[in-house]
Amino acid sequence: MFDVHVHAGPCVVERAADDLDTVATYEAAGFDGCVLKGHCEPTVGRAAAAGKGRDLAVHGGIVLNATVGGFNPVAVAAALSMGGRVVWLPTVDARAHHASGLDHPPSCAPALPRGPGYAAPPVDPSGTAALRTVFGLIADADAVLATGHLGADETAWVVAEARRCGVRRLLLTHPSFTVPGLSAAATRELTDQGAVAEITAYQWLHQAGMDASTLAAFIRAVGYPHCLLSSDVGQPTSPSAPQALADLIEALTAEGLDRGALRAMASEIPATLVTP
Repeated sequence: MFDVHVHAGPCVVERAADDLDTVATYEAAGFDGCVLKGHCEPTVGRAAAAGKGRDLAVHGGIVLNATVGGFNPVAVAAALSMGGRVVWLPTVDARAHHASGLDHPPSCAPALPRGPGYAAPPVDPSGTAALRTVFGLIADADAVLATGHLGADETAWVVAEARRCGVRRLLLTHPSFTVPGLSAAATRELTDQGAVAEITAYQWLHQAGMDASTLAAFIRAVGYPHCLLSSDVGQPTSPSAPQALADLIEALTAEGLDRGALRAMASEIPATLVTP
């Protein structure tokens, strides 16, 4: 099993466990790897420290929120040069996230006046040059570009433009979550361009109006080979990441999905996406 999306402390909000305890939980569960995600600081160094001497691969990355300057090629270049494997576009500081009304986690820059948030074309073309530079850096490093909490139109632009810039590894960050709120049909259009769609245990556990039946229908429409399962947990109100993924697989199996395909979505598919 390989989890591409887990949150650990320290963070601006309370987390159930720190990096070391989170990684130890994966190791005890026999996972092959995980990716630590932090909304407010890069996790590349944290992953290297937490993974030292472990029997699994521990990767980190960077989220392009306010604390790193948004669409900041300098921050991306530094993270990738240190071994970062995933670059997420803005999440809690994305304009679409602000507009959605979601308030957890809060902005990464609570001391600053709340601005409109970061947006990509076609919503805001001002970041086009910086984004193309970021995409080129990701392509050169053969790293993963994840779409974050951008809106639907932005996500479509990012996938097409990143492909033109040579990005080979593309992850649609929980496309059926509140943001970006993509339909299965719109998601399939993007996976047909080579992106992989993420379905998270957090959605099943916490997303308003989301249940196992809805997630199962989404997976059927997009197609098993085009999807992966991640936990996106770390909240004190969620199970541990290994347990959350195991429970999600059971819930989706109960909806008639193939257990073997689901396990591949939580192991081979994410591992192939992230592993150099």
